Parts: sequence; C-alpha cells; structure tokens
Amino acid sequence: MSARSKARKRALDTLFEVDLRETSIPLIVQSEENDAEVLNYSDQLLQGVKNNLVEIDQLISQNLKEWTIDRIPRVDRNILRIAVYELTHEKSVPAGVVISEAVALAESLSTDESAAFVNGTLSSINKSQN
Repeated sequence: MSARSKARKRALDTLFEVDLRETSIPLIVQSEENDAEVLNYSDQLLQGVKNNLVEIDQLISQNLKEWTIDRIPRVDRNILRIAVYELTHEKSVPAGVVISEAVALAESLSTDESAAFVNGTLSSINKSQN
C-alpha cells in the first residue's frame, strides 16, 4: 500500500471517529505511524477537510440523488469528504487516482453497494468541477 493510500486510511479513521463522537477534527492526531510522508499527507487531508467542510458537504449534497448527506453511512460520507477535498484542492493528484482510491476504501471498509455509490457521486462532482 502506498504512503498516500495509508494517509487516506489514517485520515478516514480519524474522520469516522470524529463523526461518531460528534466532536471536532483535531489539529494533530496521535498515531503509531512513523512514516513522515503518511503523517504529513493525512494531516494535510484532515486540515483540508476541516477548513473546507461546509463547502465540501454542499458539493456532496448537490450531487446526491434522492439522498441527504446525513443519510449516507458515516464511512461513505467521510470517504467522500476526503476525496472531494482532494478533487477540489489537491490539483497535483489526478482525479482518476482520487476516485480509484476512494472506491477502494469503500470496497474494503463499507457495504457492497458503497463502492458504486462513491464512484457515481465522485464522478458527478468531478464533472461539475471541470
């Protein structure tokens, strides 16, 4: 698994916990991870989501069909948040990579339908941004 894949997973774990506990995203996340690239990129993702959460959630909401953002399972919602941040603010990461990584997380951590849902939602958002 690449460092950025690990960073996305680390950011997802943190966002899921924050969402579950209904707390705010911490400035610094404690971790047993010792790879500086993983730590730096996951912290960058967390700060990006934290600083742009309203915009990110609006973009997700605008691209949902017959759903509200509150109805999306926590795992999927936070996968989408990370990916939307990357799509809109991390221009050095190709959109295809962002979407593939998000779909892979959904396949491994969520329901059978989640990967298709995440893929469709992110594809719609990506098209609306171009």
